[in-house]
Amino acid sequence: MIKSTRVAHPSSIMLEVTNHCNLKCITCPREYQYGEQMDVGFMPIDKLKKIIDEAYPYIDSVGLTGLGETLLYKQLPEALQYIRSKNNGIITTISINAHLPNSVELVKKIADHLDTLQISMDGVGEVYEHVRLRGEFPLFYENVKQIVEHCRDRRADVMFNFVAIKENYFNMAEVVQTAGELGVEFVNVTPFNVAAVTAHDIQYYDFFHSEAFIAELKRAKEMADTLPNVELSVWDIKTPNTFQKCHLPWSHFYISWDGYATPCCAKPFPKELNFGNVFDNGLMYCLNTSGYQHFRKLWLENKTPAFCEKCHMVDLKPINLPFELPIN
Repeated sequence: MIKSTRVAHPSSIMLEVTNHCNLKCITCPREYQYGEQMDVGFMPIDKLKKIIDEAYPYIDSVGLTGLGETLLYKQLPEALQYIRSKNNGIITTISINAHLPNSVELVKKIADHLDTLQISMDGVGEVYEHVRLRGEFPLFYENVKQIVEHCRDRRADVMFNFVAIKENYFNMAEVVQTAGELGVEFVNVTPFNVAAVTAHDIQYYDFFHSEAFIAELKRAKEMADTLPNVELSVWDIKTPNTFQKCHLPWSHFYISWDGYATPCCAKPFPKELNFGNVFDNGLMYCLNTSGYQHFRKLWLENKTPAFCEKCHMVDLKPINLPFELPIN
């Protein structure tokens, strides 16, 4: 409100505990040019704890996820317990692909220390395996079934996140149906973001205005309406998209596994742009570097940086749906 470009203290951060992954998904930016050039690794647990210490006591939520499979991070239980030791009310979230052979056992170790367990779900059967390369749908289905059963009386809520692309959009209703079968309460649909995908340009977004996509989204809604225990939501596709629609310059700050403060989770590649290394200079220093403040100045002027071109926050035009869906 006072047009300051400084951040007094972060209320939300996203820590990329690892960018190693066991799958190769065609929806993931790590599988394209920027991802091919990135360094990979795991965030040292002592560095993670130091970031939490710096963010405390003002931090409200912490996401422990990024471009990799979060359950590959062996110190995940320790990290969640450390956050809980600071304040049991801090909201914690992770995203997984539920495709490790020991996914169920790993979730059992953290379900009481976690608020939201998001599971990537981009299709059913052969569609799933076409999108999530190296994936096996029967293994995924059985893992999710056991995970949901274990989390039923635990702290963690389980949700599906569906990234809609041309190869899977016609499966949205079937994903909702599968959520009902498995007991997954929440399903969110997110349009594919081509910001970090060098193989596509912004013309890809025209697809989300097509009659075919809207009809399938309606079919998914109708399926959800028949399932009393499944709530379907969609990323905000209705409001005008500009740089100012994005809240990430001001909150939910992304820290890469090797400590770099990157602008966002959609394009979290330090070699493309970063605002310093929190391991070397501390969290608050990096969040208020001259580069980051200039980034926010552009936000206040609603001028899109070159780094953010092609993002669906900016270049996906509002979609007028002839029906109502909750916005996530």
